[in-house]
Amino acid sequence: MISAFTGQQIRNAEQPLLDSGEGAVLMQRAAYGLAQEVVREVRKRRKLTGASVTVLAGKGNNGGDGLFAASMLARRGMRTTAVLAADAAHPEGLAAFEAAGGRVLHLESGDPEELAVVAAGSDVVIDALLGTGARGGLRGAAAELVACLQELGPACVVACDVPSGVDANSGEVHWPVLEADVTVTFGGIKAGLLADPGEGCAGRVVLVDIGIEHLLAAPELRRLTAKDAALLLPRPTRRSQKYSRGLLGVVAGSERYVGAAELCVHAAAVSGVGMVRYQGPEAAARQVLARTPESLWESDEPGRVQAWLIGPGVDGNEQQDRARKAFRSALDAGLPVVVDAGALSLLPERCPANWILTPHAGELATLLGSLHAAGEVAVTREDVESRPLHFVRLAAQQTGATVLLKGASTLVASPSGVVFSQSEGTPWMATAGSGDVLAGVLGSLMAQSAEALTDDDGAYAALGLAVEDRWAAVAAVAATVHGRAGTAASRVFDGGPLTASAIMGAVPHVLGSLSAECDSRKR
Repeated sequence: MISAFTGQQIRNAEQPLLDSGEGAVLMQRAAYGLAQEVVREVRKRRKLTGASVTVLAGKGNNGGDGLFAASMLARRGMRTTAVLAADAAHPEGLAAFEAAGGRVLHLESGDPEELAVVAAGSDVVIDALLGTGARGGLRGAAAELVACLQELGPACVVACDVPSGVDANSGEVHWPVLEADVTVTFGGIKAGLLADPGEGCAGRVVLVDIGIEHLLAAPELRRLTAKDAALLLPRPTRRSQKYSRGLLGVVAGSERYVGAAELCVHAAAVSGVGMVRYQGPEAAARQVLARTPESLWESDEPGRVQAWLIGPGVDGNEQQDRARKAFRSALDAGLPVVVDAGALSLLPERCPANWILTPHAGELATLLGSLHAAGEVAVTREDVESRPLHFVRLAAQQTGATVLLKGASTLVASPSGVVFSQSEGTPWMATAGSGDVLAGVLGSLMAQSAEALTDDDGAYAALGLAVEDRWAAVAAVAATVHGRAGTAASRVFDGGPLTASAIMGAVPHVLGSLSAECDSRKR
């Protein structure tokens, strides 16, 4: 599992070493790791000797890391330039840089546009302007420099710890930001590098070990790897039969939104659940049964189920009544529920943690507004998109449910505050019906996983997940399967556009490949 931390958590872990006089050692380790990554990037393009590197250096430790790294690169035969953003620079870093023969330019006495042209002509630009302790973004001439440089489009940008202007804790972006090809981060991945919109500015993230990892507190953010997801996937045994593999009740679709029911039911069926019991109008049921004849249509009282999926395409009084009835049934029986789309407005005042809400940004803004979660201030889609990590946590706290916020980086928050971030998909997945497929995959996994979640010796426990956070992990696995299915489907079209049906068609392949991954680990 990948762990991510706040800037303060990293500083707290560094403090014992700083107190013992090892601060210079930490900086040298960070600078060496940064320099090594720059070398790798240069070698992709040309020989090291004579290659040009420009470091944009702020006055703090982040600038010091950049200057020390540039001094190491200069000693390897590269032409190095430092653009100092303030009248002061990290003294030891600047001294090392000048001793190595680096050229120093001053932003305060120069023209930002001209300096941007100089930097853009380099093989690599190192962004070392702002570090993890920065609040807000770049200002004045530094902001103008970065805006000009971003427009010019440098060949390669390597960010030092975090891209300047990206909040290390939340992923909030304060523009302008020089979008990185690679972010080299030290001691621990920063939470803002795994949460949008910050993740979209970070490029590939490389973690450099500086010797503080054993001192870090519990992570702020987690990301399941493919191996983690493989271990957590429910799998049938020789003794399995359809009733033991999970029974999922689905309230979805309407006269207007027939396709939503068809997609989520079929997605659940191909994700390994033993049986799907569908409740909906006859027009939708005909389509559902035509696509998935293995499912059952129950117009009134459903049979026994182990989990519910409620909401995709739900519209009109009849289906809303079915949704409310299913909610009451789930509450009475303590069953897990996926709550999507049209059912989000029908929620009870307080939900249990085994209910997983699956809004997109606009739906989450509406939900938070109905809860008055931000006081008298209205929450907009734009607010959620700019600070998704904050708002997904707030929604989980306010509702008591687990909340999966769909996006390029899908965030899953448990009421306890634990958050997962998964980002395996492709932008082509932003298409009609994609969320219905995700809901079906998630409902299927929930119906299959109930017993495993309470196993003190099982895969969830092996990953160190507390019982109250395991539903969030199920949702993270579903997001992983969904994202990987979208990427696999897009590859069929040489990385081109795809439909929700294409995503759904790739789900069994993804489940099979993840299961094979799990088998290989056991051998």
